[in-house]
Amino acid sequence: MRVAMYYHNRDVRLEEMPVPAIGSGEILVKVMASGICGSDVMEWYRIKKAPLVLGHEIAGEIVETGEGVTRYKVGERVFVSHHVPCNTCHYCLRGYHTACETLHTTNYYPGGLAEYVRVPSLNVDRGVFHLPDGMTYEEGAFMEPLACVVRGQRIANLQPGQSVLILGSGISGILHLLLARTLGAGHIMATDVSEFRLRMAREFGADGVIPAGEDVPAMVREMNNGRLADLVIVCTGALSAFRQALQSVDRGGTVLCFATTEPGMDLPIPVNDFWRNEIRLMPSYGNSPLDAAAAIELLRHKRISVEKMITHRLPLEKTGLGFQLVAEGGKSLKVIIQPHGPALM
Repeated sequence: MRVAMYYHNRDVRLEEMPVPAIGSGEILVKVMASGICGSDVMEWYRIKKAPLVLGHEIAGEIVETGEGVTRYKVGERVFVSHHVPCNTCHYCLRGYHTACETLHTTNYYPGGLAEYVRVPSLNVDRGVFHLPDGMTYEEGAFMEPLACVVRGQRIANLQPGQSVLILGSGISGILHLLLARTLGAGHIMATDVSEFRLRMAREFGADGVIPAGEDVPAMVREMNNGRLADLVIVCTGALSAFRQALQSVDRGGTVLCFATTEPGMDLPIPVNDFWRNEIRLMPSYGNSPLDAAAAIELLRHKRISVEKMITHRLPLEKTGLGFQLVAEGGKSLKVIIQPHGPALM
């Protein structure tokens, strides 16, 4: 089979690998749509494991099932989670599924940017979801990024009527914007360094957009009746955005670190100000099966519409171009790779 082998962001090669053989409890999935995530182009994180096949936002068709698999059948259309928790460890039992060691060590093989993936038995047990009738493979590929957004806003406890500031209007920022609107948020503002992405934020319903180089806290006050934001969501790894977040959150508010910086970067926290104003600073990583199930329902009922977010659809041999588009952050929002050609259903 063909795979897109990652060496670095500017070197992704079309190579050949054997179709994975499956064992007991496993399934083989024909990948029909695979999204390129912003985390795929975090070179400092990926290059130390290169060469490897990346891709963790997939939807496809089951083409083979192993012995003992009874819940899934050949021909069924599915979304597959790459990371799944054990559900029984100290962290899972406390609700911190994404801190689970099992979640950090599970994956399908070789990666979603391939024609086929082998899904291990643990992932089959708790990480495979049927695509609802009428849902396209492309929509299915959004389940993983949307599930991460669901988890972030769930643990941040977003409430109806609260004001929201989203720093970074890439795909994660736009998904946060749409979910916050769906959950009844009040005034929603978004920033970015790119005029294209600011325009996208406007088109997807932001009440106000702010160029990242401006005085963001001052403009938030101007747009939000003199107040800072109740919830600030950081969707970019730029350290300047984290600093803006600390300056833009209102008393009693929350800063949600949905993105991360490179390792070794420290962020000075105004501890006294946060203490006396009851401000929370919290991270959000990944998602759990609960969040994936919620994402499916949001997509099934069209509460979140994602088709217009797709700016590029590319064949597997053009995956290198896809990585360049995502890494450069220019006029692209979501890049979908189609390993077997276009297939909407």
